[in-house]
Amino acid sequence: MDEFDIAIIGGGMVGASLALALAQAGRRIILIEGVEPDSASQQSFDERTTALGNASRRILETLGVWNSLADQCGVIRTIHVSDAGRLAFARLSALEQGIEAFGFVVPNRVLGAVLWTHIRDHRISVRMPCSVASVRADATGVTLELAGQGAAAGLTLRARLAVAADGARSAVRREAGITASVADYGQVGIVANVATDLAHDGTAYERFTAAGPLALLPLRDGTYTVVWARTPQDAAATLAASDADFLGLLQQHFGWRVGRFVQAGRRASYPLKLTRADESVAQRTVLIGNAAQSLHPVAGQGFNLALRDVAALAELLAEEGDPGAPELLERFAQGRELDRRGVMRFTDGLIRLFGDSRAPLRLARDAGLLLFDLLPPAKRALARVSLGFGGRTPRMARGLPLR
Repeated sequence: MDEFDIAIIGGGMVGASLALALAQAGRRIILIEGVEPDSASQQSFDERTTALGNASRRILETLGVWNSLADQCGVIRTIHVSDAGRLAFARLSALEQGIEAFGFVVPNRVLGAVLWTHIRDHRISVRMPCSVASVRADATGVTLELAGQGAAAGLTLRARLAVAADGARSAVRREAGITASVADYGQVGIVANVATDLAHDGTAYERFTAAGPLALLPLRDGTYTVVWARTPQDAAATLAASDADFLGLLQQHFGWRVGRFVQAGRRASYPLKLTRADESVAQRTVLIGNAAQSLHPVAGQGFNLALRDVAALAELLAEEGDPGAPELLERFAQGRELDRRGVMRFTDGLIRLFGDSRAPLRLARDAGLLLFDLLPPAKRALARVSLGFGGRTPRMARGLPLR
């Protein structure tokens, strides 16, 4: 039976990032993934894009991958927030905050390809394509039985720690006996790339509509990626519409701030839910990323939060000693609790606040947006969101090596 220090289950953006971090720590690791990274069915690297905050950029720099990403990212220099049908709006300028940018927008397929290129360069042990059929934890380690094709079928591995990075429907979480609560927002996220007749200036837009938030994020090639939350019924009609009708509908709901929408790429969709694991650790098991918390895409915080999970866990696992020791896992759980809880409250609160159509709340939102637009301290606080919502900021998020 092959034995490892750490088994990472899930080779999407989160699991791949942790594998690269731990390769620097000298731990013997194995990465288990069910789908080849360049496969069209690899959902981690689909049509969506990811907005990376500055702390995430620093983490990716310490992983050695940022130089391969930088020239493929759109740059967010301004953020514009508005409430559809209302006059109030708020603007944030990176220049006013004394920073280069608020964030960087990268296609998931690009990020996945870069991460996996570096995984191969580091010669990290990988089992793929295969899944975990069972996980049995005891006082000294975890036994994983794999299911897959060829040599992976029926293979059994032993590790001192299992890391669940296998998504919101995590099989490892279930095998560890950790329950999770799911709140369905009753929305479907529609994703597409669109072009306008005006060149963008690096502004990211978040517009709250009656059906849900509508975001436009600037891409490297001068186009935008659209992330549009709609009711399931409206989403079905939007997906079925012709490109011309889709662009017209988008124009109607977004307005003319970016000019005329003139071209649309392929549309994709996914349901929007808030999933929260009731615990982030169990015996010899730890959850990170969507296995621990899966968020609404409003404000683009999901992967940024997950990367802070990665940075904090890697920092602890770089220490000498047993990587699955209960006291180490408890330190991780306690250290990440404030940040996780803060981000979930922030994103969930935005959806509920802007989803309430009652007149008093709409007036309060108007006043809040206007006040925010006039208060430099509030803008400075939001500009620091990428550092986390509480607790200690991991070394990698500050641009420092693991140790």
